[in-house]
Amino acid sequence: MLKLIFCLLLAINAALFAYGQGYLGRFSEAEREPARIKNQLNPAKLTLISAGKANAAVAAATPPVPEVKEEKPIACLEVGSFQLTDARRFETQVAALELGDRQSRRNLPGQEISSYMVHIPPQGSKDGAEKKANELRALGVTNYFVMPEPPLRWGISLGVFKTEAAAQTQLAALNKQGVHSARITPRYSGAKLLAFQFRDIDSAARTGLEKITAKFPDQEIRSCSK
Repeated sequence: MLKLIFCLLLAINAALFAYGQGYLGRFSEAEREPARIKNQLNPAKLTLISAGKANAAVAAATPPVPEVKEEKPIACLEVGSFQLTDARRFETQVAALELGDRQSRRNLPGQEISSYMVHIPPQGSKDGAEKKANELRALGVTNYFVMPEPPLRWGISLGVFKTEAAAQTQLAALNKQGVHSARITPRYSGAKLLAFQFRDIDSAARTGLEKITAKFPDQEIRSCSK
C-alpha cells in the first residue's frame, strides 16, 4: 500500500515538473507557442522614426485631392428678337430656370420700313431750324415742317412717302429748286421686337437657355451689346 502511494506521488510530481517546463503547453492562448510569438515581434528589426518623417510618409501614400476650379458666371447673354407672341412663349419656358432678377427684357426697334421721309438733318437748335426754314421760303419751298421731337429734333421734314420712288421724285424736284442738303431716311413701323437678357448665369443655366432657344429656329444667343 505504501509503495502504491509513493508511486502516485512520484507520478504527480513528474507531471507538475513537465508542466512547469512547458512540455505540456499553457492554458493561455498566447503562451501555447512562445517561439512563434517571439518571432512575430522581432524587436531587433523595429526602427523608430520622427513624427515629421511619419507624416511625410502618410502624405506620400495619400493620393492628391484634385483641385476644383471655381466657375465664373457669364456676365451677360442676350437671346432673340421676338415678336410678342413668341416672346411670351419663350418667357414661359425660361421661367422653369428660376433666374429671378438675373433675367430682363428690352425693346428692339421694328425692322419693317413703313415709309420714307425727305428731310433736312437737324440744325442744332430752334434758331438754326428757323434760319434754314427762311432759306427754303426764299427758294420757293413752302411745304415743310420743323420737327421739335427727337431723334430728328430741329430738322425739317419736306414730305413723307409710302414708296422710295416717290421720295426720290420729291428729292429731285427740291434739287432743281436749289435745295441740296435734303436726304431720304426710311421710317420703321411702330411694332416693337423683344430681346431677353440674362446676367451672371452659370453653365447649367446657359445649357438650359440653349435647349429652349433651339425650339425657336429664327433666334440666337449672343453676348449683350450693352
